Amino acid sequence: MTSPGQRDTRRFSRRDALLPVVVRAAGNRVEAGIRLDTADLSEGGAFLRSDLLFEVGETLNLEIPLATGETLAARGRVAWVTRGGGDKTPAGMGIAFDKLSPQDRRRLTQSLRQLVQPAGRKSARNEEPHHGRNPG
Repeated sequence: MTSPGQRDTRRFSRRDALLPVVVRAAGNRVEAGIRLDTADLSEGGAFLRSDLLFEVGETLNLEIPLATGETLAARGRVAWVTRGGGDKTPAGMGIAFDKLSPQDRRRLTQSLRQLVQPAGRKSARNEEPHHGRNPG
């Protein structure tokens, strides 16, 4: 979400998507990850809703479920965080994907086409739109 007068510089279209993503801090030796939900997703990044916030610049490993039933492994960095502002702005983090192979990016694009409409549009599968900023 951009502020009035602020340009949206995303390279990829955001899609409203409520998906359970497993998140691990890169370099963390703990096997268990944290399950967070996406509010939106694109080929360039995601907005993860969470009251638990990582630091801006921190690298995360993400496991994103695809419409095909497969799981996509992606690496990204925390681009920004928000503590939330009531119902309209949930607490969470904008994640910019750092390492996503062209093949994985295509898989993600195909999965997004199957799941949802562009952010802000309602569809039969997307009854409750969630809006958040997204670096991707």
